[in-house]
Amino acid sequence: MKSVRDLPFFKNIREIREFEFGVFYYFDGLVIGEMKEGVHMTWGMAKKAVKAAKEIYGQDLPIAYISNRIHNYTVVPSDWIKFYTHRHQLDFYAVVGTPKGSFTSIVLEKMFFQNSIIQFTDIEEAIEWSVQQIGERRKKVQGKASLASNME
Repeated sequence: MKSVRDLPFFKNIREIREFEFGVFYYFDGLVIGEMKEGVHMTWGMAKKAVKAAKEIYGQDLPIAYISNRIHNYTVVPSDWIKFYTHRHQLDFYAVVGTPKGSFTSIVLEKMFFQNSIIQFTDIEEAIEWSVQQIGERRKKVQGKASLASNME
């Protein structure tokens, strides 16, 4: 498994935030998280990364998140409910990991995550997919804004 730091895409980095539980890489509309070995990821931890994203992107920018599971760690799947209760939105979610290692966790997360979770075994494919999704979403948002301003 490759860290995002080892990829040519890393040159597009906007900001890096390191927390006691992992590192989050903020690109243009894309966040990639790499948790530390053995972490038990909770909402209390996740909200630190969410707060950082809001500081960097603001409130309304479409965001894709990639969980690059280069280390073994666990997630509290039911904490997705807290994510939505606090009115947070995640437009696209991808998980990169070995099918064997992350399958059980993804099944549980899908029970609580409101959108689909896309699984990849290669970080570069996940980045390509995420960047494409963000680009398409932005075009739709810009098209709706343009249509609304033309109607005024």
